[in-house]
Amino acid sequence: MMFIADNQLLLIAMCFTLGCVGTGFLFRHPAGHQAWKIADLVWVALGGFGALVAVISGIYTTDSSRLERQIDIAFAATAAFDRDAARFRLRFCDPAYDADISVLCDKIEFLSASTAGNADLPLFLAVTDEVAPLRSLSFLLGGHDDMDEMQEMAAKADAFDPAAFIVFTTLDEVTQASVDNMRRKVPAIAGDFLILARTYDDLIAHVSQLKSEWEVLQDNIQILILQILALCLVSFAAPFRLGKSLVELHLFNR
Repeated sequence: MMFIADNQLLLIAMCFTLGCVGTGFLFRHPAGHQAWKIADLVWVALGGFGALVAVISGIYTTDSSRLERQIDIAFAATAAFDRDAARFRLRFCDPAYDADISVLCDKIEFLSASTAGNADLPLFLAVTDEVAPLRSLSFLLGGHDDMDEMQEMAAKADAFDPAAFIVFTTLDEVTQASVDNMRRKVPAIAGDFLILARTYDDLIAHVSQLKSEWEVLQDNIQILILQILALCLVSFAAPFRLGKSLVELHLFNR
């Protein structure tokens, strides 16, 4: 499989060249000859197979697009939480003038630490953004070295565990009691904290969903190999169809 993935352009070019060579031999026969009918049948069969693979790949492309959307959502959720947490600390925690506010500030510090301290989170987001499976066509991205680098990055994404990211609960009993107290004293502070708590929970959900989307695509990456093989077969058959048309137009009468 990896040989096919690493040498896609070469394989397609070889198949096209073989098809051209075979078509060259067929030019010895006139239009309507049995050989040209067989060549046309080859084109129809392989072209139909290529069309079927294109439909299957279209489904995979949709899944890949969903992964890219999930990456954007996770990035946005991370940025939103970090920004709002910094604003909360700046407004209410420097210094915290109330015991309940102090509890909420400590919780925000803990939640921020669970994202900022987890170096695997930004790495996972960056890797999935860089190594979306449908971008693995090496002849579009570069050479063999690029493929090796992408495979290393993909391995890091596979190793990411969202469970390690879920370090703290946003609303434990102590925090909930402080939120209830602040609702009576300063509702705005309680409201801002609850918004932050929901943002954190959403962030965890988005990252977990992103990991799930990534695993689904990785489990079905064989579709990409099938797509490459279909391109090779269509590249092989295309010269036969072109040659038949040229002969029927009497451009290559012998």
